[in-house]
Amino acid sequence: MKLHVRATPNARVSEIVGWEEDAPVGPVLRVRIAAPPVEGKANALLREFLAQALGLSKSTITLEKGGSSRYKTFCIPDGTRLPERRTDGR
Repeated sequence: MKLHVRATPNARVSEIVGWEEDAPVGPVLRVRIAAPPVEGKANALLREFLAQALGLSKSTITLEKGGSSRYKTFCIPDGTRLPERRTDGR
């Protein structure tokens, strides 16, 4: 299944901020990453962070597109439990 992520690099700590709606793709998971966006460091840490947060191994998560963009699409196993969307829209 596809997981759409909006990543913000150079954060103090890596954390999931919440969900937001994006008209073309639908729900997007906002994530702050404590790594600079140079030489793939933020992408590598984002992949590790998502694997840990979703209870998956790194090898099951693939960056499909968005390597140099804030908006990324990851391919994750079908049936993976995603962070819940709160009723306040986050």
